[in-house]
Amino acid sequence: MNGLWAALATVRDPELDEPITDLGFVSSAELTDDGHASVRLRLPTYFCAPNFAYLMVADALDAVRAVPGVRSARVRLVDHFAAEEINAGVAAGGGFAQAFPGETDAFPGEPESIPGMAAGELDGLRLTFRRKAYLASLDRVVRRWGRRARVADVPDGPELAGLLRRRAELGLDCSPGSPLLLDERGRPIPEEEAERRLRFARTVRVSMEGNAGLCRGLLRTRYGA
Repeated sequence: MNGLWAALATVRDPELDEPITDLGFVSSAELTDDGHASVRLRLPTYFCAPNFAYLMVADALDAVRAVPGVRSARVRLVDHFAAEEINAGVAAGGGFAQAFPGETDAFPGEPESIPGMAAGELDGLRLTFRRKAYLASLDRVVRRWGRRARVADVPDGPELAGLLRRRAELGLDCSPGSPLLLDERGRPIPEEEAERRLRFARTVRVSMEGNAGLCRGLLRTRYGA
């Protein structure tokens, strides 16, 4: 059981960049003696964006399948207007575009890809939110430690660990000698642009943290938990 929850804790809401376990999105996770894993997910509202929901269900299924001792796995989203389509699409492995024909056109991505990301449909959405998560983590480092020239100049701690994890997800330079102020595409931020770019990063962080608080409140109101 602990293995299931630990695996699910690696799955993050793509918009909020927080583990779905911390957000309260996992309502149950069970593993039978013969190795069948069963997980139920819930979201703050009935109309949460289906593309975000699809990503979380698919990521949760991948995470659970990788747990030692799991022979089969089922992840189900409940109490959502598109739960049937999402659950069926993830179980079939057909992808979001097959489950929701034409919907990916509403979320155009950028032409580049990032390491570890499968090609296609919702990649642009993942990339956008991974970049936002990186900017938010950069703001946390600067708020705690101030502007430093290099990554090596930042003391070890959760802020630095979070920054490096998000850099790695984007394929950015994580070496100790790399500049601390890199933009979300891995380019050094010129000194004359630093204040403006850091203000934007702060805005991104505040927005993400505010949305996370709102989601927690809506979930408590909906489920009393």
